[in-house]
Amino acid sequence: MVAAQYFEHSTYIDWRHDTVAGLATQLADGLTGDSAIVKACFEWVRDDIRHSVDYQLNPVTCKASDVLKHRTGYCYAKSHLLAALLRANGIAAGLCYQRLSLDGVGASYCLHGLNAVYLSGVGWYRIDPRGNTATVNAQFVPPREQLAFPLLQPGERDIPGIYSNPLPAVIRTLTSCRTWQAAYTCLPDLEY
Repeated sequence: MVAAQYFEHSTYIDWRHDTVAGLATQLADGLTGDSAIVKACFEWVRDDIRHSVDYQLNPVTCKASDVLKHRTGYCYAKSHLLAALLRANGIAAGLCYQRLSLDGVGASYCLHGLNAVYLSGVGWYRIDPRGNTATVNAQFVPPREQLAFPLLQPGERDIPGIYSNPLPAVIRTLTSCRTWQAAYTCLPDLEY
């Protein structure tokens, strides 16, 4: 039995918002089974919501409904929207984090946000809607995970747990910074 917290509506995973609920219904239309719905929602967020840094876009978004409205967000915000779309479809979804090297060579680190979804026959399965690039290829291929970033550097790690709501450090960054550049200079980190 999956805990009720992974289905909840909240300030930042506001799946009852009209536009979020409407898109969730649209993406699931005609599909059967949770895996098909998860894949459709995942691919839509991954491919149709532009990553703030990749596209150098403002505003900095946090709430799922704002990510959808502005069609942009950091990885954290994109994961909020994906969790909202899945929960709107009655699928248990949470948030996960990795601690990654900011420049890929160590020294400075930041959190990276992604999702976990509960799939029948698989259990909790992580997916990463960050957005693909020439060097990023995140896919939905259960039971194998294909995340955006492998852990390669000393100090990089998966943060244990599946969170029903965003970490406070993530909320602080996304709600206090007005531009994508400002957010990039204060990306959250979590020593673990």
